[in-house]
Amino acid sequence: METTLPLPKYHQIYLVLREQLQEGRFDEEGVPGEHLLAEQFAVARITIRKAMEMLVADGLVTRRPGVGTWPQRIDTGKKQGNAKAAPVSREKAHLTGLLENIVNMGLRTTVEVIDSTEVLASDAIAEALHLSVGDAVYKSIRVRSTSAGPVSFITTHVPKAVAEINRRDLKRKPLLMLLEEAGVQLGGATQTISARLADAVVARHLDVAVGSALLAVTRLVRDTDERPVQLLQGLYRPDRYQYQLQLSRIGDIDAKVWVSEELSATFN
Repeated sequence: METTLPLPKYHQIYLVLREQLQEGRFDEEGVPGEHLLAEQFAVARITIRKAMEMLVADGLVTRRPGVGTWPQRIDTGKKQGNAKAAPVSREKAHLTGLLENIVNMGLRTTVEVIDSTEVLASDAIAEALHLSVGDAVYKSIRVRSTSAGPVSFITTHVPKAVAEINRRDLKRKPLLMLLEEAGVQLGGATQTISARLADAVVARHLDVAVGSALLAVTRLVRDTDERPVQLLQGLYRPDRYQYQLQLSRIGDIDAKVWVSEELSATFN
């Protein structure tokens, strides 16, 4: 845990767990027990207990002896309702800009494949990729680095019907290039950019303190027929990664607006 942050450790853990609850991380298996969380965050159980008490007070979880700690279903419903409204504010990025830039950046970094397995699509993954729950998808977790150190912790899901992805190929080429080699004609992407707090697993891989602020990117890549072919959820160190958006003014003098010309990513 980062002891220099102006927050006590239990509050840092509370913020990380609250964010994970809002993402639906514990909907299926419940929140891990105090002993496991204490090991994960490298703190005493009393510290975890204080963080859990804050979550209970906020109405985010319920704790039942012999049953465990579970997200409050009413809050999960609110979360799902908000998720459905999110696409309204998303911006489209075309292949000639963002996607080509992503491939180029991938070629200039090294990659460590943490995991590469075939899994069954959960509710959230199925909805994003326009699949049925339980359909086969390839899930991969990768850490990309530059000479300065780790930059990103990226989780991707690709429908098995779109392409077959394996660990060996992920080590040699960016995923978008592998999709093109499989015959996928990339069309564009829809993405959101926000912020997340580093949990214990991500913090270890990105060499940051638990609770550190990260740049979070959720990107849905489509082919030329508007079929979703990849869902990417990336966490980036803001000191080593940035997005640049070029804007232009268009319209009459009384109604000029800013529009985006190109979205690019830069590793530092």
